[in-house]
Amino acid sequence: MKVILLQDIKGSGKKGELVNVSDGYARNYLFPRKLAKEANAQAMNELKNAEEAKAHRMQVELDNAKKTASMIDGKSVKLYAKAGQGGRLFGSITAKEIAEELKKQFKVDIDKRKIALDGDIKAFGTFSCEVKFINGITAKVYAVVGEKE
Repeated sequence: MKVILLQDIKGSGKKGELVNVSDGYARNYLFPRKLAKEANAQAMNELKNAEEAKAHRMQVELDNAKKTASMIDGKSVKLYAKAGQGGRLFGSITAKEIAEELKKQFKVDIDKRKIALDGDIKAFGTFSCEVKFINGITAKVYAVVGEKE
């Protein structure tokens, strides 16, 4: 019997999959526990529509990521920090501060966890960092650290 799984079932498949199971397993175990529903025409249509909606959402997300990446790729953000003798900063510049500055300067909301730094920025100068979006889309951003007056 063909059924559409409503939850992940070990040994049978993942949620939303169309699987072929024995009649007894479906009638005695899956249906009473609401783990699956029979794959009739209406259920198949719902499954198809759900898959199309998911694909559309993924495409929109991918397009937004490409647009955002092209908008900030190669750009520089200026950050200011206090420093002691020898040009060493008090503290360090973090991915959080870079994300906030990107939001201020380019009006782009980027999660700090998506910004990859080579290490902590503890000196003045220009440092490159990579912003990683979904599906391998990346943008290179430069952080220019200057002295706070």
